[in-house]
Amino acid sequence: MVYFDNAATSFPKPDGVYDSIMKAMKEYGANPGRSGHKLALRLGREIFETRELLAKLFNIKNPMNLIFTFNCTESLNIGIKGILNTGDHVITTSMEHNSVLRPLKVLEKEGIELTIVKGDYAGRINPKDIEKSIKKNTKLIVTTHISNLTGTIMPIEQIGRIARDNGIYYLVDAAQSAGVYHIDVEKLNIDMLAFPGHKGLLGPQGTGGLYIREGIEVKELNQGGTGSISHLLEQPDILPDRYESGTPNGPGIVGLGAGVKYILQEGLDTIRKYEEELTKHFIEEIVKIENVKVYGPLDIKEQGAVVSINIGDEDSSEISYILDENYDIEVRPGLHCAPMAHKTIETFSQGVVRFSFGPFNTHDEIELGIKAIKEISKEL
Repeated sequence: MVYFDNAATSFPKPDGVYDSIMKAMKEYGANPGRSGHKLALRLGREIFETRELLAKLFNIKNPMNLIFTFNCTESLNIGIKGILNTGDHVITTSMEHNSVLRPLKVLEKEGIELTIVKGDYAGRINPKDIEKSIKKNTKLIVTTHISNLTGTIMPIEQIGRIARDNGIYYLVDAAQSAGVYHIDVEKLNIDMLAFPGHKGLLGPQGTGGLYIREGIEVKELNQGGTGSISHLLEQPDILPDRYESGTPNGPGIVGLGAGVKYILQEGLDTIRKYEEELTKHFIEEIVKIENVKVYGPLDIKEQGAVVSINIGDEDSSEISYILDENYDIEVRPGLHCAPMAHKTIETFSQGVVRFSFGPFNTHDEIELGIKAIKEISKEL
C-alpha cells in the first residue's frame, strides 16, 4: 500500500509514538491533574513535557500559554470565537479550510463583519490585499500557513507585520505546516497559533493545540472540572487550565510528545528538505503527462508537500477509486473541506485528486504514483 494522504493524517508514525502511547496506557494511565498519587503525577509530568517540547519547536516563551485541544478545528474555534465580539471586523482569505470559514460564517450572522480576500489561480494571497481590507473595527486576521488544496505557502511573516503595525490580532492555521516548516511565533508576529497533532507533528488523532500570546483575552468555549481551584464555581482564569476543562487525552498527548521528539532529533530542515525533494520529483514528472491538469504554484519554494491534479474532465472520486482499487494507492478526492478554495482555482464542480507526501514516503513510491497516473490517463 502506498499512502499519499498525509495532509489528512500522517501515516505511519515513528515507532516511538506507538510505543509511548502503549506505555502510557499500560503503565500510568491515570487521570492527570486530578488525583495526587504517583500514576496521576507521572502522566501530568509527561503532558507538561510535551507542552515544553512544543514551546521549544514554536519558540513560545511560556509553555503555559500553549493549551491542548482535541484537534486543530477546536483550536481555531477557540481562537476565532474567543476573540471576536459583535461589531468587530475580521479578515480572512478564500484559501481557508472550513474550520476557519464555518465559524466565521456563524459569527457573521451574529453581527461580526467579515472580509474574505481572494487568492489567485495558484492559491497565492497578496498581503497588500489584506492591508487594503483593514477597517477601524478590524480586530482579527486569520489565515492558513499552507493551503490544504494547492499546497501554496502563504506570506505569514508579511501578514503578521501588517497585523502588528495596525494593532490587529493574527491567528495562523498551521494544520499543514506544523512539524515541517519553521514557525517562530515571535519572529512571525503570531498572536495565536492553531495546530493539529496528527499531521506534520506525527502524533495520534485526537490531539492538537492553540498558542495564545501573553496578555490576550480569549474567552473559553467550555467550562468544567480542571483539577484546580475546585472550591470555586467559576472557571479558573489561569492558563492552561482555563481552556482545558475535562479529562485530557493523556496517552495521545504523550504520543504527540514522542512525535515532536522525533522531529527535533531528525531536524526540521532535514524533514522539510526531504519532503521538498519528493514534491519536486512528483511535480516534474506529473506535468509531462498528457491530459493531466496540475494546480498550485508548482514550485517547492512556494509549495508544501501537497499536489492536486485532475485527469481531463473525469470526476476526482472516480480517479481516486481506481488508484485505490487497482494500484493500492491512497489519495483524497473531492473538495477537501475547502469549497471556497476550489472556487478560487476553478475546480469546484470537479474537485481534485490530492497527493500529499510525508517523511516516510519514498522516491520509489513517487514513481509508482506517476506510473499509475500515466496508465489511467491513457485508458481514459
